[in-house]
Amino acid sequence: MALSIPVVWADAHRLHDPETAVWIGVPIPTDELPQRAEAIRTALEEAGASIVLAEPHPDDPLLAVHDPELVAFLRGAWEAWLAAGLPEDPGQPDVVGYIFPTPGLMAGLEPRVPAALPARTGAYCYATMTAVAEGTWEAARAAVDAALTAADLVLGGASAAYACCRPPGHHVTRGAFGGSCYLNNSAIAAQYLRHGGHSRVAVIDLDAHHGNGAQSIFWERDDILTGSVHVDPACGWFPHFFGFANERGSGAGEGANLNAPLAPGSGDDAWLAGLDRLLEATTRHRTEALVVPLGVDAAAGDPNAPLAVTQAGFREAGRRLGALGLPTVLVQEGGYVLDTIGALVRANLEGFEEAGRSR
Repeated sequence: MALSIPVVWADAHRLHDPETAVWIGVPIPTDELPQRAEAIRTALEEAGASIVLAEPHPDDPLLAVHDPELVAFLRGAWEAWLAAGLPEDPGQPDVVGYIFPTPGLMAGLEPRVPAALPARTGAYCYATMTAVAEGTWEAARAAVDAALTAADLVLGGASAAYACCRPPGHHVTRGAFGGSCYLNNSAIAAQYLRHGGHSRVAVIDLDAHHGNGAQSIFWERDDILTGSVHVDPACGWFPHFFGFANERGSGAGEGANLNAPLAPGSGDDAWLAGLDRLLEATTRHRTEALVVPLGVDAAAGDPNAPLAVTQAGFREAGRRLGALGLPTVLVQEGGYVLDTIGALVRANLEGFEEAGRSR
């Protein structure tokens, strides 16, 4: 049967194409490429999926999740960088920070917003791998519109919708971006569903790396459950500082955050067992609607993570998500092997639909 889940798309993703990323001080080619989204779209269209163009939305849903200062910085960063002449002197074509207000530096003082743009960048971006280039803002903003359009479809009665978001977003906190992410598409969609009438929403993150953005944003809330299955940061993997099993939320959110870190080399069995723990938590939470940050970089052979999930594993994960029977927004996150990313996303969505047909 043809894939029936609507696929929300924004051509503007192609505008985000930084020249380099900076890794340990060394410029390297970026692998968060426009071809990622194009490969996914091709695979899903071949499966019979219909394409829905993203509709523009006001900034209100962004500002329900992100600090206005972060949004304003991203909106104007490239133009300010260009006006400052930094592409010519010192010759950095993209917006990259060089000093960061770490707790050890600030020693308890509140950081001021620096006057110098390279320093100001460090106030909002925590990872040098995440450069802002010409067109980055437009692409990131369009990715938010794709996630919100998918949420509109679900709020309008669709059982599920998939947003082919690029750039990804699940590493963005309320006030800082990093990890190749600029705006937190998944968290914005979750809050939007909450505002749209679902009193209890869950964000269940399948990306190979911890979904630190949603964890941080919803840390003190119990109406939005956050869960992530990912490679163990204690083994040296991004985001390094977060994603441990003892991170449970605080205040009203105590117990509403769940992490399932996995040893490097973990395959289908361990990964699906971690997912099951997250799905069991949605039952206890009495979740009414679901957001799935759908990274496929947990797949065997992806250079950005050491997990070994198969295509069959992604299909089975889709079945288990679909078996919940919840209104669901799936939002694209990681996955960096161009030859396989489309097939992996297709397998997950087909598994999701198979579960729906069997209920």
